[in-house]
Amino acid sequence: MAMKLLSRDTRLVCELALCPLALVFWSILGVRALDNGLARTPTMGWLHWERFMCNLDCQEEPDACISEQLFMQMAELMVSDGWRDAGYDYLCIDDCWMAPERDSKGRLQADPQRFPSGIKHLANYVHSKGLKLGIYADVGNKTCAGFPGSFGSYDIDAQTFADWGVDLLKFDGCHCDSVVSLENGYKYMALALNRTGRSIVYSCEWPLYLRPFHKPNYTDIQYYCNHWRNFDDVYDSWESIKNILSWTVVYQKEIVEVAGPGSWNDPDMLVIGNFGLSWDQQVTQMALWAIMAAPLLMSNDLRQISSQAKALLQNKDVIAINQDPLGKQGYCFRKENHIEVWERPLSNLAWAVAVRNLQEIGGPCPYTIQISSLGRGLACNPGCIITQLLPEKVHLGFYEWTLTLKTRVNPSGTVLFRLER
Repeated sequence: MAMKLLSRDTRLVCELALCPLALVFWSILGVRALDNGLARTPTMGWLHWERFMCNLDCQEEPDACISEQLFMQMAELMVSDGWRDAGYDYLCIDDCWMAPERDSKGRLQADPQRFPSGIKHLANYVHSKGLKLGIYADVGNKTCAGFPGSFGSYDIDAQTFADWGVDLLKFDGCHCDSVVSLENGYKYMALALNRTGRSIVYSCEWPLYLRPFHKPNYTDIQYYCNHWRNFDDVYDSWESIKNILSWTVVYQKEIVEVAGPGSWNDPDMLVIGNFGLSWDQQVTQMALWAIMAAPLLMSNDLRQISSQAKALLQNKDVIAINQDPLGKQGYCFRKENHIEVWERPLSNLAWAVAVRNLQEIGGPCPYTIQISSLGRGLACNPGCIITQLLPEKVHLGFYEWTLTLKTRVNPSGTVLFRLER
């Protein structure tokens, strides 16, 4: 019986006939999967999808269509406006960059009108700026927007990306013909990328598409992918951010332990600097993406971003938590009276703690927590120095283990702290 697998926000479907895919792995057993040494801290950069989607109309909207002009402009701004220096060094193309058909040799090719110089030229330009280029493809027969998929062409596509100088592949999961082909396709592409000899970060959507049918095997996923999407596409709305955080709390026992250097859970793009979030909600996304050790892939218009949003996204203290080399993902450990408390262990015995107000009514909510309960009882034993990082930086000073920490959290907002022994 055929089943339907929900796609990305275009809501295209993948017909699943549940017939096995005859992938022959024995010829490549000598290659270790994802032995790439990449993404030792969460990937940071810019990705076009949420903000610019699949805009192909370069005649009417030349500044917003998916074209080499858009990516070259973003590359320039990533350097001139301090994004690269803050750590955002991957410039990533999502869906809709391709021509409708492969070339005469079966290779993917960029749309000749929108990318007249080709992807290799764009990669060279991006590299000249000290940045890295990410690209998009799909494990199935077509991409989510209907462009050529990689099914049956994994080797040639991996080599094409390597020849172009691509540094990251986002591999989507639309239009597969079976669950088996979905899983084997993700595994095969990891091997194919490795065999090119080029260092290419591998971003998967494997568990997102698998979970409607059976529980993902995160040991497998961690082995093959540098990071992976678990839940729906993010939208420029508070409801979307709340849904992602709620899902993460429900499934955190399953996903937190598999995260670490080289393999990360990906709750999707940062939409800070767009239209749908209040200031406090933007603070919440930045704070909790840091706690979750999430890839920080912005999707916004760097040509129009406000100074406030820019300062939040470039906050060095918050980025330091996200990029902490210990590589442990944080978790929610308390929920009471419309408050969630999250924490994350950091290197040098430090901890990050986030207090989130779930209410969307009234004024700032006062909250008091025992210092002895933080960091599994270890963060401040016998004492620690506490600094509030968000929504603004405040040095709170030395706290003994027996004291309490008092704060006030705005509706839908979050206060982020760093605790150091």
